[in-house]
Amino acid sequence: MDSKDESSLKDAEYQVAKIRRKGGYRAASFVFVMMLLDNVGFVANMVSLVLYFGSVMYFNIPGSATTTTNLLGTAFLIPILGGFISDTFLNRLNTCILFGFIELLGYVLLVIQSHDTKLQPSSPCGEKGCVHGRKAVLFYASIYLFAVGAGGIRGCVPALGADQFDNNDPKERKKLASFFNWFLFFITIGASIGVTAVVYVSTEIDWYKGFIISLACSAGGLFVIAVGKAFYRTRVSGDSPLLSVLQVLFITVKNLGTKLPQNSDQLHEIQSDESNLMKKLIPHTDQFRILDKAAVLREGKEPKKWEVCTVTQVEETKILIRMMPILFSTIIMNTCLAQLQTFSIQQGVRMNPHIGRDTIPPASIPVIPLVFMTALIPVYEFAFVPLVRKITGHPNGITELQRVGVGLVLSAISMAIAGIIEVKRKDEFKNHNHVISLFWLSFHYAIFGIADMFTLVGLLEFFYREAPEGMRSLSTSFSFLSLSIGYFLSTVFVEIINSVTRRVTKSKIGWLEGDDFNQIHVELFYWFLAVLSMINFGVYLLCAKWYKYQNAVPFESELVSRNDADLRNDEIEDTAK
Repeated sequence: MDSKDESSLKDAEYQVAKIRRKGGYRAASFVFVMMLLDNVGFVANMVSLVLYFGSVMYFNIPGSATTTTNLLGTAFLIPILGGFISDTFLNRLNTCILFGFIELLGYVLLVIQSHDTKLQPSSPCGEKGCVHGRKAVLFYASIYLFAVGAGGIRGCVPALGADQFDNNDPKERKKLASFFNWFLFFITIGASIGVTAVVYVSTEIDWYKGFIISLACSAGGLFVIAVGKAFYRTRVSGDSPLLSVLQVLFITVKNLGTKLPQNSDQLHEIQSDESNLMKKLIPHTDQFRILDKAAVLREGKEPKKWEVCTVTQVEETKILIRMMPILFSTIIMNTCLAQLQTFSIQQGVRMNPHIGRDTIPPASIPVIPLVFMTALIPVYEFAFVPLVRKITGHPNGITELQRVGVGLVLSAISMAIAGIIEVKRKDEFKNHNHVISLFWLSFHYAIFGIADMFTLVGLLEFFYREAPEGMRSLSTSFSFLSLSIGYFLSTVFVEIINSVTRRVTKSKIGWLEGDDFNQIHVELFYWFLAVLSMINFGVYLLCAKWYKYQNAVPFESELVSRNDADLRNDEIEDTAK
């Protein structure tokens, strides 16, 4: 080896060593702090904006509820966009920073409108309040910039944190499972601060001061995530994952008349020397065989991008299709969650807020499940997982899909109890002229908090582990897509139930219509969701049983059996070349 090659080898060795020093929990800690700070404002506003819409913008009860669910539905739909951008155009860090600035702009506009009474409606006048003209422009611009910014952040940050652990290393894989638990842990800490301190400031002191605190915390979180740049393992964005899926679907349709070869080895795949060393080969499966037609190279055609797909491309599309039933099975649970941020908050306004000498703002009630989650996550991580691991043999104690199933059952129980509590509240008020304590809401909030702990982490880990490497931001954003559809579905349910019950009730008033909360039938809506949730759980069991976990293997099969030293030497030599 001449001196030039030796120098190149040393440079390559230095670069590989530098990469290996990055990542791990040191890098992930910046993600944890960022999510803690950002969720102070985000969750506080999730639970309190329904009151802002009613008390400041003068929306009525159903108007406040549907505006809130539409806003949150948008916030949790945008992660798909954030995931797409971070997988395709920008890396995950830069995407986070971009959407962070959009969120800050939304907060600035919220501060301006909530501070200046001239930019607010002067009196109530209908379901959508009196928001017209420039007031409406400012109002909708502020809340939807906030939603777009917060949503985009959530489309890339979970994958950015998970990227700091090697999913192909058994030791790192255990750390990856723990990462998602601690990710939720820090979210709950930030949310707990938000629904106590920030909600108190907003509802009891002044709304604009609460928005200023939210603005400051989000700005701090954005600064922290940017400071951590030197420590991250940053994945370079590549070809559009959605474009790859569309390519598979397009060529499948074009090749519908083409006969599939009997041997799957005859399907088109790039050779190992054409691929990146760490490119993952996804083995061919027989499921959704029709999509294999996209990997058939027709006679006389060149293997160009829109003429044929690789087997790996086809299998990536199959993976996304297989995950869709799991995603859709969690939507009803998130419709239930929407009620805890709309009707349950409005229930709390009609209840006794005093616990001892303290006055608890109704929008602060969600702190109860957050406290449960904050306490239970370490118990789950350090006690439950090791104990159950000995029984099941699974490294995470139970599988991701089992975690999701537990959450679905608990969410149904939560809705059933919520209906019972509402019946008690109305009975005490109507028959005994007694206003029951706000503390009664804690029962269904606490149960749902535990449900969320199981389901959200299970989904995030499931979508990250199962997704092809180039689609992980997009895939983890599916967890938030389920939330989005759940919130929009809540709006649809409210409209449909009002429309139907308006025709069949003697009063000709829908279950959820009017300004008098003691006359509407929220308890029936809760029970409707509880029954629907149990039916949904039955469907989920079928979907989970049908789903087969996939395991991507390295393109170079011999890499699996190499030890770390051999792999390190190969990386150095390839970099030197």
